[in-house]
Amino acid sequence: MLALAFIAWQWVDTRRELNRVREDIAVRLQTAEVESRDGQRVARDAQETVRDLQARLSLLDARVTEQRGQQAALEQLYQELSRSRDESVLSEVEQTLSLASQQLQLAGNVQGSLIALESIDARLARSDRPQFIPLRRVIGREIERLKLLPTLDLAGLTLRIDQLLQSIDSLPLAADARQAPSAGGEGAPEGNWSRIGALVWGEIRQLVRIERRDGAEPPLLAPEQQYFLRENLKLRLLNARVALLQRNEASFRTDLRQASQWVQKYFDGRQKTVSVVLATLQELQTSALTVSVPTLAESLSVVRSYKVDSDRARR
Repeated sequence: MLALAFIAWQWVDTRRELNRVREDIAVRLQTAEVESRDGQRVARDAQETVRDLQARLSLLDARVTEQRGQQAALEQLYQELSRSRDESVLSEVEQTLSLASQQLQLAGNVQGSLIALESIDARLARSDRPQFIPLRRVIGREIERLKLLPTLDLAGLTLRIDQLLQSIDSLPLAADARQAPSAGGEGAPEGNWSRIGALVWGEIRQLVRIERRDGAEPPLLAPEQQYFLRENLKLRLLNARVALLQRNEASFRTDLRQASQWVQKYFDGRQKTVSVVLATLQELQTSALTVSVPTLAESLSVVRSYKVDSDRARR
């Protein structure tokens, strides 16, 4: 009996233990299932996060690639604009240099050429391009050479000719300087017959007059001839002014020499106004209208070399 009772107790106890183990296993399985579902959810979230990050990374890569392409396009555009700007500056400089060279060689316009070179140097300074420094150095030498040249005061010479033109109408003619015959200096004798004889003698003296002339007799001119003389003299001075502006030294001197000869021949040289005109004409004839000027070939050569290099770089 005791054995049966012990066996029954062992069976009941084992049964309880098995039930407890079963319950414990069921709880653990349930917990594991919950944890498994949580793990799956975390894994799904992680996968979604990875996919989102991968999408964002792909988008960032695309944007980086796009930005690199835009940067390359901008750099290329900048280089093209820079070359275009440099070419524009070089074309402007070449054109200005050509005009300045023509003015310098054909008209001897030193001041105008100097102003043109200074404007070119200022234009290159505003562009602020290091590659233009050698060109600015050459242009600086050209400017210094032009500054050392003697200047021709065209405005002053033109003003003196204008003053001569204004004084032509007031110059006294040599023929007008002849003295009127003087009256008889002898005292008239008293008496009617003596008075009548003196009057007759005075009339006779008016018919014939003897004067001493050391030089050539000044020509007598009718009023209309006097007018044309003054107008022709003005015309000579106007021609001299035109020749001055054209740097035609031969024509300038010829017109002034002819004007000086006419003044000496037809006008009263004893008058101060006439002597001043003659002195001015002589001074003008000795004025030099031509200056030995340098060329701007060095500057033009440098500019054209820059343009050739720019064309090669563009190709």
